[in-house]
Amino acid sequence: AVTSGFRYQIAAPGKKTGSEWSQVLVFPAGQRYFISSDKITSVNASDAMFLRIDMPGHIKHKQGDTFSEVYLSYAGRIPSSEFVKDFAPDEKFNYRRDANPAPKRFIRAYHLRDPKTGREGPWLAGMTLDPSVVYEAWCHQRGYVCLIEEFGGKPIRAGESFSAGFIVGFFDSVEEMEKVYDRYAGHTGLEVTEQGWKLTRSVR
Repeated sequence: AVTSGFRYQIAAPGKKTGSEWSQVLVFPAGQRYFISSDKITSVNASDAMFLRIDMPGHIKHKQGDTFSEVYLSYAGRIPSSEFVKDFAPDEKFNYRRDANPAPKRFIRAYHLRDPKTGREGPWLAGMTLDPSVVYEAWCHQRGYVCLIEEFGGKPIRAGESFSAGFIVGFFDSVEEMEKVYDRYAGHTGLEVTEQGWKLTRSVR
């Protein structure tokens, strides 16, 4: 397991510094994916605090040469030809909790291909294990495919925390992603001790 943390040294006017970000990564033996959790413990109250991440990561490409399609569990399969020209985040393929029904699974993935031969490889997927924590998720073209995701976005009091659990890795099919997702679905945290690791659920 790998654990990381950072205490914020800068705050907005009228807000305190010292809020903490923490992350846990676990790499299950024999698997092509890792399990992770990001958590914010805030020293400030907020009506809609969120954390912005890239999930599973931006796609660098030239005219779709490095991937053949994108899969969004809330929008379906999208060919790479949709990402040839730049477009704004809210123009298409945008997910917002206040505007879209939460999907059964929150999966974002792209189908890799060799830019030299065109041969397709595995999917690289990022899966948020509790769809309800996702505040907004982008999938738009701006010289690359931007896959920003924001989670949280709910009221929080000083001293409280919010978190999300993820699986990121390689899969041979959407069906394989769904099978792994369902095994771990509903969790928002990850704890590691000398005895091992376990996923946890939100108590808020």
